[in-house]
Amino acid sequence: MEPDPAGADPAAVAARRRRLAEVFGDVLPEATSDDRPDRDPSSGADERWYTENRPPHHGG
Repeated sequence: MEPDPAGADPAAVAARRRRLAEVFGDVLPEATSDDRPDRDPSSGADERWYTENRPPHHGG
């Protein structure tokens, strides 16, 4: 988002931001699943999911 011009009416600036948010929404979430502390990479859950969902033509 481009900076607000100096001396712009605060109500107009707020209305513009509100309209942009209605149209485009949040571009990025506040935190991704990688950022959350409850994720335990040592559990092997990701690897297990990939193994369980491997297509048959990939062997093994």
